[in-house]
Amino acid sequence: MTAKTMRAISQNAHGGPEVLHEVELDVPRPGPSQVLVRVHAAGLNPTDWKHRSDRLFLGDPPYVLGWDVSGVVEAVGIGVTVLKPGDEVFGMLPYPYGAGSFAEYVTGPARSFARKPQGLTHVEAGAMPLAALTAWQALVDTAHVESGQTVLVHAAAGGVGHFAAQIATALGARVFGTASAGKHDFLRGVGVDEPIDYRETDFTEVVDEADAVLDTIGGDTAVRSLRVLRGGGSLVTILPIPPEGLLDEAKQRGVRAEPMLVESDHAGMAAVAELAESGRLRPHISEVFPLERIADAHRAGETGRVTGKLVIDVAGEA
Repeated sequence: MTAKTMRAISQNAHGGPEVLHEVELDVPRPGPSQVLVRVHAAGLNPTDWKHRSDRLFLGDPPYVLGWDVSGVVEAVGIGVTVLKPGDEVFGMLPYPYGAGSFAEYVTGPARSFARKPQGLTHVEAGAMPLAALTAWQALVDTAHVESGQTVLVHAAAGGVGHFAAQIATALGARVFGTASAGKHDFLRGVGVDEPIDYRETDFTEVVDEADAVLDTIGGDTAVRSLRVLRGGGSLVTILPIPPEGLLDEAKQRGVRAEPMLVESDHAGMAAVAELAESGRLRPHISEVFPLERIADAHRAGETGRVTGKLVIDVAGEA
């Protein structure tokens, strides 16, 4: 029997990690085409601490953050046919307005979820949705990367980056990736053919005639990345407000520059699940935190030194 109340992490103001606090809320009910999921684990992403500290898309708190979910379907709303109670699922709640996974239960559209790969734990699956879906939509849906092409991934040891390197490799691309020298062995382990130490080497002197660049940094890095593209190549930046001059310079160079926001996507989640089930896409989890230590997880993320992903273990399984 589903509980009537649940633990969740909320905030009443914008600010540092100290504004996060545990609250008791009513368990939501699934509406038409929705499912109620008992959350086992939820990945933490940079957008979480950016929304915690600033207004961004969600307006003013209070609210519960979190878009990544791995858990078990508890109940289904009217009209849902693709999932049943008891199904293990993972997915990304609609971004940005569907936040709420840092809680014991969450509702979301049934087709925002896919069945959890059997080879992944909930903690592993919870690390994947937003970051892996971002990488998939950038490389496959936007840049249309194909076998034999060349891809540059910036911050390739990060959350989105390490998934992007694996996806590009699975697509048959040659992959360049930027990271500090100490992370180069890790980059090779996720499929990067040519690691670049951004502290010592100008990537524009190493990469040439690339078919696609995935920019996770923005600013001057995004603008300079246009130089390494072949004519007709694509730069996809996951910072939705492009730096000054990016779009104009892209047009002058005869290349594409596409700022993107990740979208809730059943087909994309199914593709991510298939790659994970086959062993071609795996999350690297830097650290796991219980729900009550989510402020510490935010502090760790804001250092900018995390390799892979941070995960919140909501159900206490790790």
